[in-house]
Amino acid sequence: MTSPAMTDSVTALSGMYAAEARYLAAGGPGEAPFDLLAPFFAPDVVLHQADALPYGGTWRGHAGLERFFLAMSEAWESFDMVEQEFLATGATAVVLTRVRARARATGRELTFPILQTIRVEDGRIREVHPFYWDTAAIADACAGPVTDDGTGTSR
Repeated sequence: MTSPAMTDSVTALSGMYAAEARYLAAGGPGEAPFDLLAPFFAPDVVLHQADALPYGGTWRGHAGLERFFLAMSEAWESFDMVEQEFLATGATAVVLTRVRARARATGRELTFPILQTIRVEDGRIREVHPFYWDTAAIADACAGPVTDDGTGTSR
């Protein structure tokens, strides 16, 4: 049986991933307007990335997500989500994504899974926790951290 919260989670996530594809096709960070993605995220959204990643730390609000996407684009020349599976259980969804990426600094290509828990409230993404299989391999491929913006891990 599908609950309204489950449908809201899947609808919000499907819409966000489609908007992300449009955002990237329009030039992505620094080129395309974040307004393409903003409607899918709560204004006080929180994204937690593993500290060992070049774009690690906690990213808060729409401005934080914009900075996160810029940091991702500095680390990756390409970052393709080649396969995704969704499991929604009320306000929490789990998304398993297989990624194929090429590091900007080294040109190395990696294929790796990301498992994310995503909390959706009122049809908008409120909090995201991605889990990577091997953060050391990702950091190594990207040749170290992206320049810190001076705010530590809370951005």
